[in-house]
Amino acid sequence: MSAPRCRRIARLAPLIATAILISAAAHADSGGGMIERTPLPDGNPFPISAAVTVPSGFDMVFVSGTLPSVVNKDAPKGSVEAYGDMETQATSTLTSVQSTLARLGLSMGDVVKMTVFMVADPTKDNKLDFAGLMAGYTKFFGTAEQPNKPARSAVQVAALVAPGALVEIEVIAAKSHKNPPRRSGPDKPRG
Repeated sequence: MSAPRCRRIARLAPLIATAILISAAAHADSGGGMIERTPLPDGNPFPISAAVTVPSGFDMVFVSGTLPSVVNKDAPKGSVEAYGDMETQATSTLTSVQSTLARLGLSMGDVVKMTVFMVADPTKDNKLDFAGLMAGYTKFFGTAEQPNKPARSAVQVAALVAPGALVEIEVIAAKSHKNPPRRSGPDKPRG
């Protein structure tokens, strides 16, 4: 190849690279894909997904860790009795998450990832009440009304910020750009 031809190709290379990047970005922004939920292997019926794949064209919504509400105002402040057992706390926490999602135009079916932080229950010999967590969780996920299952991690921690709380849950939800979540607060577009 001649030197002038090499120089012409070298000058065109950035333009070609830019065109390829613009084409790739346009393709990525077109979205249109569906969220894929990979089931657990071997027909395992546990109500979580092994993985969730969110294609381009989706807004990701990160919901902060949510704690349970006090259910017994007569119980000592900061006690497990004030918040209830693990099932009561998990149900309360997930109901609160559901309300936050609803304010954004989302539902529990849009949850793609969940992290659950749990502490041992002092009323149960300082043992983790995973069965209680699952009793609350299965009211929201893997049901006939709401079959979508998120990828999920559940971990035991030494303590939560609210004494007496046994569980804190954070989620990530995804919604197609075709049906974007409503926005509020200081980031709301002004027009």
